[in-house]
Amino acid sequence: MTTTLEPVRRTVSPGGLRIVTESLPAVRSAAFGIWAGVGSRDEGEVHVGATHYLEHLLFKGTSRRTALDISAAIDAVGGELNAFTGKEYTCYYARVLDADLPLAIDVVSDMVTSSLISPQDVDAERGVILEEIAMNDDDPSDVVHEAFAAQLFGDTPLGRPILGTVDSINRITRDEIAEHYAARYRPENLVVAVAGNVDHDGIVNLVRQAFGSVLGDAAPEPPRLAGPGAPLAAPGVRLVSRRTEQANVVLGTNALARNDERRFALGVLNAALGGGMSSRLFQEVRERRGLAYSVYSFVSQHADSGVFGVYAGCLPAKTDEVLAICRDEIENVLASGLTEPELERGKGQMRGSTVLGLEDPSSRMSRLGKSELVYPRLEPVEDILAKIEAVTQDDVREVAALVLSKPKVLAVVGPFDEDADFSAAIAS
Repeated sequence: MTTTLEPVRRTVSPGGLRIVTESLPAVRSAAFGIWAGVGSRDEGEVHVGATHYLEHLLFKGTSRRTALDISAAIDAVGGELNAFTGKEYTCYYARVLDADLPLAIDVVSDMVTSSLISPQDVDAERGVILEEIAMNDDDPSDVVHEAFAAQLFGDTPLGRPILGTVDSINRITRDEIAEHYAARYRPENLVVAVAGNVDHDGIVNLVRQAFGSVLGDAAPEPPRLAGPGAPLAAPGVRLVSRRTEQANVVLGTNALARNDERRFALGVLNAALGGGMSSRLFQEVRERRGLAYSVYSFVSQHADSGVFGVYAGCLPAKTDEVLAICRDEIENVLASGLTEPELERGKGQMRGSTVLGLEDPSSRMSRLGKSELVYPRLEPVEDILAKIEAVTQDDVREVAALVLSKPKVLAVVGPFDEDADFSAAIAS
């Protein structure tokens, strides 16, 4: 079955594999990605860390190619080959010249469908992943965001690190990883997304050849593990004591799910509160008082929940003052909303980031893949811009009252005693 929304076209192949392309005739390159509808939140207790582990292992070889063959094939044409794992999806992608797209399709499809997952590779990559965990653990800004998620969502798949833990990586076996691979990397759970100077029908033929016998009768898609809904799992403070020169803090709460139409108003609010150099937090914390180099607010969405947060990095002695300012600015928005200039700047920032983020084939490919996996449909950019423009002061006040009034969670990483008290920052 093929559907058309020029220049975007979509075909569902036998077995349920979805192929979505966007033609960009003005470029000479193409971005090819295979998106798997599996992320770290889909892991049961026995598979914690398996999704990211697979991201490593799929580069290690197939019956047709060694690990060197895989990397050398793309290097030889000056292309880029990489992957990433998120909470709710995984992507393997390549960017090449349009003439070299058949090669990229063959290589990436071979990796995703025919990985050997040999015991030797599992053992070798175990050490690499433990090094990656150690590297993240050495970065306080990474640690504080993981501590925030753990406090917000508790001991649930959304609250756990995408990489897994040292214990889970040391414990997991080759057979458990292979079991996760077989269950999740099925055609009905995969999306092929391509953007660039491409022909849809040609792409469909090349993908079907590359997937070969993997395409067959569709099996039921594995159910997504139930994640937390709106209520906070563990309101409170999580302190990670580290002898760092700087304190890192994240203050926030649950927000909106991915398909909640109020997300556009929340995006405008986020932009005005802490999304840029003209935002309230940047102006008050950094420009006026010089208390931090980095301070910002952020939002993220999941299938059934979301996150709003404020991050700052500051001298340990200034932590209480910075947190008090962040609380005050949140309370000010709750009490008085945004000014008209702030509302317009927030809209403009969202419009600009939306359009500027779609200026190359790789970002277009990502939009196609994510939309097919996690949204009801691929929403035209014009519709998104119209929804941003339609946000009113009343919309912002409503979403602020809904999100910012919730009980807060605070994560702190810095040189503090374990009994340090930061409870004032989340007091009602």
